[in-house]
Amino acid sequence: MENVDEGPSPDIYHSARLAAGYAFARPPVHPRIVERIATHVTVGDRRVRRALDIGCGAGRSTAALAPFADAVIGLEPAAGMLVHRRAVAPAASFVVGEAEHLPFSNESFDLVTAAGALNYTDRERSLAEIARVLATRGVLAIYDFSGGRQCREAVPLGAWFDAFERRYLFPPGYALDVQSLDYARAGLTLAAYEPFDIAVPLSLDQYLAYVLSEANVERAIESGLPEEDIAAWCRESLGPVFASPELAVVFTGYIAYVVRRN
Repeated sequence: MENVDEGPSPDIYHSARLAAGYAFARPPVHPRIVERIATHVTVGDRRVRRALDIGCGAGRSTAALAPFADAVIGLEPAAGMLVHRRAVAPAASFVVGEAEHLPFSNESFDLVTAAGALNYTDRERSLAEIARVLATRGVLAIYDFSGGRQCREAVPLGAWFDAFERRYLFPPGYALDVQSLDYARAGLTLAAYEPFDIAVPLSLDQYLAYVLSEANVERAIESGLPEEDIAAWCRESLGPVFASPELAVVFTGYIAYVVRRN
């Protein structure tokens, strides 16, 4: 299933540079989260039959599902984000489409994931569509995590990230309170909510590549700031923070487990 030629999306996600960054520069947080989800939705060696990843971006979150599902499909509204899909998630299929109009039959997925994706949708319509394609005993796992602005070591990474955020402003309007969504209207209910902290060891070069793939940097480049100037400032100002070869960078987030109402 390889429909990757069209589909509306916010302009920022048409960037070839951002697609490459999301494909190859993001820290390996998704696999750690999906391991938690798999523990919640599977028993023993049992695998999920079919899984759908909504708003899959470059496919990193989709690839994380492959060890736990027989068939995995990633759905993404911006076709350009999927250009590296075969390198990122060779075992998955991908479709360009919107959460508000899922091109799948009723009750066709045992697991649906949405990683920071419902933020960009009409929640009433997207939840109704997810409920339609979710199997009777299926699970919708909504999750998200913060930027890597803290670390285990006693170094000023948080202060650096604050300065980075002030210098290059993030796009507004992203926050979403998943615990207050109207699941009942779609025939769903919030079954559990799990906060987490995940620490990922990153070198200076790995952390630099990651922050340069953030949406605020893409926004700054689109406004006319040279990428090389942004990279030079980040590397120079991060140098004193990364006195050791690696830092255990902490990503704080949540998983919301949603099921059909009885």
